Amino acid sequence: MAVRSTTILSRSRGEPDSAMRFNRVSPLVNALFSAVFIVLALAATLPLVFVITISLSSDQSIQMYGYRFIPKEWTTAAYSYLWLLQDYVGRAFLVSVGTTVVGTGLGILLNSTLGYVLSRRSYALRKFFTILIFIPMLFNGGLVASYMINTQLLKLGNTYWALILPLTTSSFFIIILRTFFQTTIPEEVIESARIDGASQFRVFFSIVLPLSLPAIATIGLFLSFAYWNSWFPALMYIQSTHAYMYPLQYVLMSIERTIQDLVRNAQFMLPAETLQGLPTEAVRMAIVVVAVLPIALSYPFFQKYFISGLTIGAIKG
Repeated sequence: MAVRSTTILSRSRGEPDSAMRFNRVSPLVNALFSAVFIVLALAATLPLVFVITISLSSDQSIQMYGYRFIPKEWTTAAYSYLWLLQDYVGRAFLVSVGTTVVGTGLGILLNSTLGYVLSRRSYALRKFFTILIFIPMLFNGGLVASYMINTQLLKLGNTYWALILPLTTSSFFIIILRTFFQTTIPEEVIESARIDGASQFRVFFSIVLPLSLPAIATIGLFLSFAYWNSWFPALMYIQSTHAYMYPLQYVLMSIERTIQDLVRNAQFMLPAETLQGLPTEAVRMAIVVVAVLPIALSYPFFQKYFISGLTIGAIKG
């Protein structure tokens, strides 16, 4: 009784126990961690700032002084050049936005539903389909087989589905979601909903998904990056007669390749004064900015769901 009274008295005086002492961080260690994270943040943001400043530099200053954080001569000639192609680039931008939004939503739906089915121990074919889905992580049919299936069997050539469907599902995403559902979603919650008469669809959309927002947001972020940066499906499945279906990444790569060809063969194709007015180096960096900045600005949207998902998924004891 005396020992218990001493413990209570020590806690009331504010004396930390062993667990609190273990979790406490000294000011020196806190400052060290802050310095490390500041360095990592600068290492992640400074390259993007550097690219933006180069895109606002003139080619003459780049050739004379090289790449600089503060350009000797500021100009928006690179963005003006891209603006001249606004019909072509703008259309490609809308195509990329559409495929990213539709593909990310469809990918989240397909990967999460399949992962949830495989996480249910009552499903008879659970082990069989888990092994079947795991095999493509080690082996795949190859480029020729996928091209024949998408063009000859599914007839996806020269359609927007050719830019969406090949990237919707991934064995890696399915396994991640399956593991998350098994280890995080309490089985008692699902059983109680089933006892109350809820169907499997009702359980999945009303209970499982709200509790799985951290995993869903992570998969959605990966999918959106994959769709936004995708250009190879357009190269394979979209012919030049359907150039209006090209996504932004493919169009920007085509513009950069065209500029490089003009510079390489300028003596045969263009007068010298025409080539001098073409912002070759700055256009490269402007293309990077146009390609990276929109998808980078979408991260706070997913960050909000990370925080809300952690709050909703908490289980009080």
